[in-house]
This record gives sequence, C-alpha cells and structure tokens, in this order.
Amino acid sequence: MTYADVYKSWQTDPEAFWMKAAQAITWVKPPSRALDDSKAPIYSWYADAQVNTCYNAVDRHVENGRADQVAIIHDSPMTHCVSRMTFAELQTATASLAGALRAQGIGMGDRVIIYMPMVPEALVAMLACARIGAVHSVVFGGFAAHELAVRIDDATPKAIIGASCGLEPGRTVAYKPLIDGAIAQAKHKVDFTVILQREQCRADMTDGFDHDWHAVQQGVTPAECVPVAGDHPAYILYTSGTTGAPKGVVRATAGHLVALNWTMKNIYNVNPGEVFWAASDVGWVVGHSYICYGPLIHGNTTVVFEGKPVGTPDAGTFWRVIQDHKVRSFFTAPTAFRAIKRDDPKGELIKDYDISSLRALYLAGERADPDTIIWAQNVMKVPVYDHWWQTESGFPMVGNPAGIEALPVKIGSPTVALPGYDIRILDEGGHEVPRGTLGAIAIKLPLPPGTLPTLWRAEDRFIKSYLTTFPGYYETGDAGLMDEDGYLYVMARTDDVINVAGHRLSTGAMEEILANHPDVAECAVIGVTDELKGQLPMGFVCTNKGTSRTDADIVKDCIRMVREEIGPVAAFKLVVVVDRLPKTRSGKILRRTMVSIADNADFKMPATIDDPAILDEIRTALKPLGYGGA
Repeated sequence: MTYADVYKSWQTDPEAFWMKAAQAITWVKPPSRALDDSKAPIYSWYADAQVNTCYNAVDRHVENGRADQVAIIHDSPMTHCVSRMTFAELQTATASLAGALRAQGIGMGDRVIIYMPMVPEALVAMLACARIGAVHSVVFGGFAAHELAVRIDDATPKAIIGASCGLEPGRTVAYKPLIDGAIAQAKHKVDFTVILQREQCRADMTDGFDHDWHAVQQGVTPAECVPVAGDHPAYILYTSGTTGAPKGVVRATAGHLVALNWTMKNIYNVNPGEVFWAASDVGWVVGHSYICYGPLIHGNTTVVFEGKPVGTPDAGTFWRVIQDHKVRSFFTAPTAFRAIKRDDPKGELIKDYDISSLRALYLAGERADPDTIIWAQNVMKVPVYDHWWQTESGFPMVGNPAGIEALPVKIGSPTVALPGYDIRILDEGGHEVPRGTLGAIAIKLPLPPGTLPTLWRAEDRFIKSYLTTFPGYYETGDAGLMDEDGYLYVMARTDDVINVAGHRLSTGAMEEILANHPDVAECAVIGVTDELKGQLPMGFVCTNKGTSRTDADIVKDCIRMVREEIGPVAAFKLVVVVDRLPKTRSGKILRRTMVSIADNADFKMPATIDDPAILDEIRTALKPLGYGGA
C-alpha cells in the first residue's frame, strides 16, 4: 500500500484502522472498541481494555524468543564504558525494582518522580513503575531544585528515584543536593527516595528516608506485571506553559502502546531485532517515546547514549556509535548537527567510520534549517527526514512515512500528515485558508490514540489551552502553511514559548524571574536566532531610577537568577539594559518587533506603536551584544 492508501484507509474508517493496529499489542483483556467519544471533547482510546506496558516492552519478548537479544546498549563516552542488557536481564531488573517499590508502599496509581542521567537504570525505573501500575514523571536530570519542587507539588509523588550525579563534559553535576533542595522547597512531602550511587560522585544518604538502589532490592519478591485499564495514566510529563506554570501532559497506557508500536515500522522503518537510536534524554518526550518505550515495545534494541555530539571526545562520536552498534535508524535534534558542523565543517571525521548500517536520519525538536539538512545529506549519504510533533502528541504528527513509502523530501517541510491527524490551516476566525497561505496549524478532533487525553489534575486548563481557540480542533500553537501537495511548512510559534536546542522554554517564566529583581522595573524576554541552538533567550530590563547598582551588576544578577530558577538548559546569557520597551498605545510590549530588530530582519512598523523612535534605541542597545545589524 502507498502512503495515500494508508492515510485514506484511516480517513474512511478510523475505528477499523486503530483496532487493526491494536492487534500488534498483547492484551490481558482486548478492547471492544477503539474510541470512546461519549465525553467529547475529552476522548479516550481502548478504555475498556486491560493491558500492561512493561509486559509489552519486556516480558512478551522474553517469552517469544527474544530473551537473549540485546534490549539496551548503554554507550557512555563520559565513563568510557559500553554495556549491554538483554531482554531477559531487563525483565529481571524491572521485576526486582518493581518489587522493591511495592515493598515500600508504591502501588496502582501512585506517582513516582524519576530524576536520572542517561543510564540504563533510568529505563528500568520507568518500566518498573509501569509494571505495577504506578505513574512515573521523569524530570530532566540537573533541572534546578525550584523546577523540581514545582513538579513535586503538582504530581504529589510518593517517591523520587534519582542518581547521585550526572556527567557533563569537564564536570560532574551532583544530583542529590538538587533533590534535597527540591524536597525542602516543596509543600508536598515524599515518603522516600531511591538513589543510584555512581562512583564519580557518591551522595550523602539519610537513614530511613534515602534508600540505596541496590540495597533496597535485596531480599524482595520480584513483581509480576499488573493489568491496568486502557485509559490508566502511564506517565505525566511536564512541558512549559505560556503562563510559566508547567503543564502535566498525561499519557494513557493503551493508546501509547498502539501508537508507538505502529510508528516504529511505518515511520522509522525498523524491523524487530534492529538497532534504533534516539540521541535525546529521558527527561524529554523523545526519550520517553523513542529511547524507552517505542523501540522496546516493537522488539528493537535501543541505544542509551551518555555524551554530547561534540567534545566526548570529538565531533565524530555520533559516527562511532552508529558504526559500533550497527544503528539502522537515527533520531536527533538539528542542534546536534549544527554543533557537529561547527566543529567539523567539511565532515572529515566521518571518513574514519563505517555508517553503512544506517538507513536514514530523522530530525525533530525544533525547526530543521535547510543548511543543516543539506550538510547532513552530503556528509552522511543517507536520506534526512525532518518530522514534526510535540510533547502533547507523543509521536509524530507530520513526517515522511518511510516504512510505508518514502516520499520526496522537500527541504523546509516535515512532509505530510500521518494517519490519525487531520491537519488544517486556519485564520483567526477558525476558517480554513487557501493552500500556500500562512495561518494557525490546528488538528481536527479527535486526536489519535497516544496523544494527551488531558492535563494532570487540570482538565479545565487542558480545554482552555488547546481546545478553546478553535472549537472542534486541537490548537498546536504553531503557525504555518500547506502547499498544493499537502506538505506542511511549520513557520513559527504562535505564543511566546521559545525553542533552545530542542527544549521548549517559556519566555513568560523567565520574565517573572527577572521582574523579581529589586532593581528591575520592567522587562521582556524574546527568542533570538542562534546558529547553534536555534534560539537563545534575550532579556531586556529597564532599571529603577536612582538605583545604586551598576548595569553590569544587574545583568550578572539577572543571568544568575534565571540559571538558578530554570537551570543551565535555558542558556540564558544575553541581557541588555534599556531605558524603555517598545509598546503599543495600549501598553502591549512589541516582542515580535524586538525579535526582528535583534535578528536584523525586515519588519513592518506596527501601526499601533506608541513611539517609533524607541526602535532605534533598542537597535543601539543591541550592538554591543552583536545583534541588531550594522
């Protein structure tokens, strides 16, 4: 069947399409139907089924002939070690940890926060929670204590599973003090922690509260897989909200299993037994879907990589991993390739490696600029597929369905809508616009299985955030256009969430932090174009008159405050002190105009601007930072 055939089969009978896809999953109790729309616009999939994620990702492969197949390859240039874990070993590990959690009082529906680096134990922790029906929430290791505390208070977990440290080029990041700081700040109090001690930095432990990863498992009865309802939450994953308060995206169990399994062959074109590598982190949705769950559910070997695209040890490390582990499909963010290109512009290092195992490179997480795609195509000599999705969707919404039919690549487009997604381009009134016209990207409801059914303990916010602007549609928050061939072009965010190296961050949250500085009267944060990271946040602050502090000291304070509250992931280092901010006559800050000035891009003078002369002042203030043009 061609892509058009498959897409049409979904359009014609979505129920039959998704029931057929569900046959690839091993059910305790099979679903009687796919979609429950009785509470629209809140939808659920396979709600009357019973199933277990860990069983489908681990145990069934052991039972069906893959016991000795490698499930996880851990490749850590940070520790100069490579290790492998078979499906049988993974089953033993998850059953043991699940048993330990159960012995400590963790049961069905209890939340567990996981705060770990890129080690196999992170996947074991995720799967162990799923094994006993606990709901995990993975927080990116190294996130600031304040951000972790916010998530503790929202998810109200019984336990935190962490590690003593994470490893970065040239430094070791102690995790336990961050965990302790978050526990102290949080209003909700967890019952206990489980800490994996790493030899690079051992953590101080509190008897009776902190439990050693290995010691807590001694003598426990291994846990069997517990059936859960199809709509039982598999996990909560927090994503930035425009208000600065993180949104807890919920992932329902059954739809998650069906959708991810379907994508592994149809989009990523891998067969069970082959090696799949997503160079991401378990703290992000890519790590959930395509380091842990998707590959293992489908019977693939997954690579857990603890390193960076450059500096561990050089810009050839990706090529080495592909060669050493015979990777078939590789998924990463464009930022990684911009870093490689900067260090090795001619791609000389790839000549030292054999990457002939690789079928294709998949890029997502931020806009894939044409220069990066063309460079990767020329250096790697494989197809390069941009594709587009979100934390909320959990798997690609738009992509090149290479496992069905490899469609022609149009650089700048992530290709076409995938089955389950009826994508429309709408004007502000919710009306479809002609092909080739820029508008808001929206998806006709219902969303397919595997997408978010709601936000954690915030159904009203879910409806307001995603379903209110265009009734009957999911609002993606992105603007773009569709060409005559049905190829989508994603042009920009329609809100103030910026994308720093694939990490979506709220400028509003940063503004709230800057506004707390005693010498800052007013502020704005925008995203400016950066060759390496895609975007960088830039802060503009107006200081209180009469302050005794120097501008330089205030700038240092602002940078430190954002890094402490949000963490190094924000890459916040650009701050400029200005006398005033450009505004409309009604007082709205003209952020998009400020972005255009910083990026030295053409723009139309806003008709409602209060004082056009301020734009020259902004341009002058930006010059010392190297922005705003000549």
